Amino acid sequence: MIRPFTFCGALILACLPAAQARPRLDVAAFDRARVLQAANKYLTEAPITITAAHSLRSAGGLHDFFSEGDYWWPDPQHPEGPYIQRDGMSNPDNFNEHRRALMRLSVQVPALVAAWKLTQDDRYAQHAAQHLRAWFIDERTRMNPSLQYAQAIKGRTTGRGTGIIDTIHLVEVARAVEVLTGSRALSQGDLGAIKKWFADYLVWLTTSANGIEEREAKNNHGTCWVIQVAAFARLTGDQALLDYCRTRFKTVLVPNQLAADGSFPQELRRTKPYGYSLFNLEAMATICQILSTPTDNLWTFALADGRGMRKAMEYMVPYIRNKRSWPLKPDVMYDREWPMRQSSLLFAGLALNRPEYIELWQRLPADSSVEEVIRNFFIRQPVLWVESTRKTTAKA
Repeated sequence: MIRPFTFCGALILACLPAAQARPRLDVAAFDRARVLQAANKYLTEAPITITAAHSLRSAGGLHDFFSEGDYWWPDPQHPEGPYIQRDGMSNPDNFNEHRRALMRLSVQVPALVAAWKLTQDDRYAQHAAQHLRAWFIDERTRMNPSLQYAQAIKGRTTGRGTGIIDTIHLVEVARAVEVLTGSRALSQGDLGAIKKWFADYLVWLTTSANGIEEREAKNNHGTCWVIQVAAFARLTGDQALLDYCRTRFKTVLVPNQLAADGSFPQELRRTKPYGYSLFNLEAMATICQILSTPTDNLWTFALADGRGMRKAMEYMVPYIRNKRSWPLKPDVMYDREWPMRQSSLLFAGLALNRPEYIELWQRLPADSSVEEVIRNFFIRQPVLWVESTRKTTAKA
């Protein structure tokens, strides 16, 4: 027996018996207009890579990604001395052009590939391929596959392991490349070169001092190391690293980051506890989405005491549904901008048979023009991640 439920014009199906029920969302139908509106705009915009801007404060070269620590400011007592930290308060005078270029890539390429997936219109695939060649292949404009100079701090360090979080925006780009392999936009040579870039970056992530430092981080940084390694290993077909990430999720991330009530204590102690809790939940959920298999389902994995993704979702969803019930102080910056259309709701709703999560996901804002939101909201095109109940192939 099939019972239909209609939420916001999209169909969700639940099949009886309840033990076998799995809600399904026609993501293509629900998100089509939004995807095509964005992709049509991006068709007119040329690629911009990190070589378009350079900071004199960077210790790297033209092709090396450079960023500065968000919460570090000039010391009023020693204006020319080493910067000092103000947690949660972003310094607007930091060099952010490379981040902006990377975020632009992460917004435009997934939208273009999602539009191609929906319509099979080669214009979208071809334009996405232009961006990918510029970033990962063209010797004049490509980015070097490392983040040695990310999140530098004036007077203290030329780059830190924490800077690796800046390439969280390549996670959905990597997913887009996977989807784009079904098009004619990338030659086998192009595809091989792009995968080689990500394979080289994986080597740096897993062997460099900065990469190891980030892997061992106890908070969302450690989570974001795993999600990146998982996403890039999936693209490159590195089964050993995929297995490693599954094990690390179960033996390190869940035991060390998740409290008995499903909260993330390391995030709650920050000056932006709501936003950081959402961010870490998004990263955990995307790890589950990338790595779960029929025989190793991270969504249903739980420690002996019950800690797992089900518990993490049950803790945070009430505060997404009604933010006014959040028990802690508001975030010191950008508090009004959250929540967004959190992908964790969609992914968990489908994986854990929770239609109410999907309904909530559909009611939240999908896009923002606020740079800080774009920087911390890294899964924007569910069409690339979720199979719909029907396929849409008519051209736009």
